[in-house]
Amino acid sequence: MSDVLTLDARGHRCPVPTLKLRKALEGMAAGDLVRLIADDPMAKVDVPHFVAQGGHELLHQEQNGCAMTFTVRRGESR
Repeated sequence: MSDVLTLDARGHRCPVPTLKLRKALEGMAAGDLVRLIADDPMAKVDVPHFVAQGGHELLHQEQNGCAMTFTVRRGESR
């Protein structure tokens, strides 16, 4: 869990940022971290909802201009 995988989904519209996050989390171990950068305004709603529904943890959410950054910890496998 030493590195944080960064996904840049800027320029992509719903549902692509969330789909990129889902695909990355599927290949990670529980406790691993991923950072998603997105500029689609719907990501502000979609990403936290997806994270909660998937049993993951949203550690940090930040808005910087048009871009939002989400840091997510992979939950336990179901």
